[in-house]
Amino acid sequence: MDTLCDLPATEARCLIGEKSIAPSELLESCINRIEQVNPAVNALVACDFATARAVAQKQDKALLRGEPLGPLHGLPLGVKDMIDAAGLPTTFGSVAKRHNVAQQDERLVAVLRAAGANVVGKTNVPEWGAGGNSRNAVYGTTGNPFDTTRSAAGSSGGSAAALACGMVSLATGSDTGGSLRNPAAFNGVVGFRPTAGLIPAEKRGCAWLQISTLGPMGRTVDDAALMFSVMQGEDARDPLSHVVPGRQLRQPQEFFPLAAIDLSSQRLAWSSDFGFAPTEQGVVACFHGKMQHIAPLFASAEQATPDCQGANEAFETLRSLLFLTATRELYQQQPQSVGENVRMNIEEGLRYSALDIARGLDLQTQLYRRWEAFFHDYDYMVSPAVTISPRPWTELYPREINGQPTRTYYHWLALAYVTSLAGLPSLSLPLGRDAQGMPFGLQIIGKRGDDTGVLRVAKALEQKFSHDPQLARPQPDIAALRQASPIASMADFYLPLGK
Repeated sequence: MDTLCDLPATEARCLIGEKSIAPSELLESCINRIEQVNPAVNALVACDFATARAVAQKQDKALLRGEPLGPLHGLPLGVKDMIDAAGLPTTFGSVAKRHNVAQQDERLVAVLRAAGANVVGKTNVPEWGAGGNSRNAVYGTTGNPFDTTRSAAGSSGGSAAALACGMVSLATGSDTGGSLRNPAAFNGVVGFRPTAGLIPAEKRGCAWLQISTLGPMGRTVDDAALMFSVMQGEDARDPLSHVVPGRQLRQPQEFFPLAAIDLSSQRLAWSSDFGFAPTEQGVVACFHGKMQHIAPLFASAEQATPDCQGANEAFETLRSLLFLTATRELYQQQPQSVGENVRMNIEEGLRYSALDIARGLDLQTQLYRRWEAFFHDYDYMVSPAVTISPRPWTELYPREINGQPTRTYYHWLALAYVTSLAGLPSLSLPLGRDAQGMPFGLQIIGKRGDDTGVLRVAKALEQKFSHDPQLARPQPDIAALRQASPIASMADFYLPLGK
């Protein structure tokens, strides 16, 4: 039973439905993996095994009684430590929130629990989600399962690392500048950023800005699609959620089960940098090598990109608004509790004028319209998911790429944040390894609203390369992680809530 935790979530759910395995068996396999491997990577940072076991026992009984089961019945879930799960801490990786215990679930967690997911614990993040390196002063660092001296990325780095190691079957994430896609790429799992508004977020500040969204993470495309089918919905508390009173606009079956698309009927565009993103030469070379296998599968595949002029300025401006909303008061009242990345966002935002903000919004609008026009000629676009191969987690952020200084601590996220600005569904698909032996993620982008299409393209590519040792999803060496020393600066992730 030790390897039950490595099963794709969809396969585990089928086995539960067939009564071949019990929810408690799957949970114990995950707990065993957590206890053996988490010290090496520090992905889960607040675990409540007692409650999870009690839930699993109830789920066992429901299964034996033949009760109707939810689509996620018995699947262990990791929740990003920026999302409230009742009874567990929500620290945002901030020392100021170290003792903040959620009193109730956010909508996202509530719907996942209602569908049968069993919350095991919280996953690590950078402070306030600022940056692509999941380390903070509360819980310490999350290491990459493929090389624990390297970054797991962020801000959903704990979720991605936990999935890669088999600690949970599914995990939640969120994405502003690639926080679902970058860690998915670094850790060899799937991260899906949907069209803004499809997954309501009732607590998000600056909610009219579409650059931030919640999303699913899984080990396979089907896992992400299954989770997304539960997460999506309508909620009037989120102004981007399209609500028509008395009507349910979308049904879960629109997103799962998922049929692979016929790639030979699709027009593909591809680019290594969108003409502006600073991308490592090694990543470019690796991507070009992958395209030799991908391009022949499509009706056409052309190297092309929309004009992304103004993307950096727009993202820098609009991102600062999010941090001003979330952390300005903390910065002013407890400046010593705010780290370098968060401070930079706030101070930058305080310097902007109304004219700067208006210009940022206008640049975003122009960018969206150029992408929309671009998709008149193409059905989908692919690129590397991240501009770099994973670097040591001791480096807070990449200060240079190809010897050139980066503009900001998040400039290296440019391949991801350009599609955030344009509001496009984007997915990171694991596609073998790079020249350094680290996971490589392929970003798949579709038209706004074509979320199902993006998932179907990803599934088709996943199926095509599933038996190719050079292109299939890589997996970390679990035996080596069991023997590894605890990651440096690791906090005690078993809080009193735990074992």
